[in-house]
Amino acid sequence: MGIVLELIALLWFLTCWVGYTQYSKRRAGDRPCLSNTLDLYREDWMRVMLRRENRIADASVVGNLERNGAFFASSCLLILAGIITALGYTQEVMEVFSTLPFGTLPTREVWELRMVILLVVFIYAFFKFTWSMRMYNFVSVMVGSAPPPDDTKTSPAAREAFARSAGNICNLAGDAFNLGLRSYYYALAVVGWFIHPVVFMASSTLVVVVLYRREFCSDALTALRSGKVFEEPSPAATDSNQ
Repeated sequence: MGIVLELIALLWFLTCWVGYTQYSKRRAGDRPCLSNTLDLYREDWMRVMLRRENRIADASVVGNLERNGAFFASSCLLILAGIITALGYTQEVMEVFSTLPFGTLPTREVWELRMVILLVVFIYAFFKFTWSMRMYNFVSVMVGSAPPPDDTKTSPAAREAFARSAGNICNLAGDAFNLGLRSYYYALAVVGWFIHPVVFMASSTLVVVVLYRREFCSDALTALRSGKVFEEPSPAATDSNQ
């Protein structure tokens, strides 16, 4: 029964992660959320950037966003190094854990499975953060190649197409960063697995609830929506789960 409960807890965790990712992707197509609202802001940012002659501030903002991804990516590497080290000292770590006043000590195989799942979560986060960094680098190149406001050779239609393209790349970078950040939340849920599989399932559910409230019902969303007049999101709206 013990191994069955462990597998059920793992299956529930994967259902929460994949299920919420797909749900939020579809839900963002028909109602306001942080993701599609920020997408609209980023597109507007690129349009404003094209009207500015001095774009140092725009380059600085892109650089700051890229550094945020670099910070979390480097943190992932440190965490991965710690997990790999702990895998090499499984028996010693289990002995230390057995002295704690909570949780149940599983078999060595189950313990290593928990560590591997935690390892996979942070590997996924690392790839998302580094991809986000690279796309912000693309945005930097586009900002540098943007036509100046007094360029008469560039038509309004071409400017709009450029703004949409640059905004879309910026949106994809933000989406990748968002998915990497979500991985940290899910990693905290995996930590609950080391206490008990039931705690793992409960913490996975709690993470989904927290993510939903922040994405669709937060005060930050209300403040962002009140800052500009937006059209309702269309089914083609970019989502944070691409």
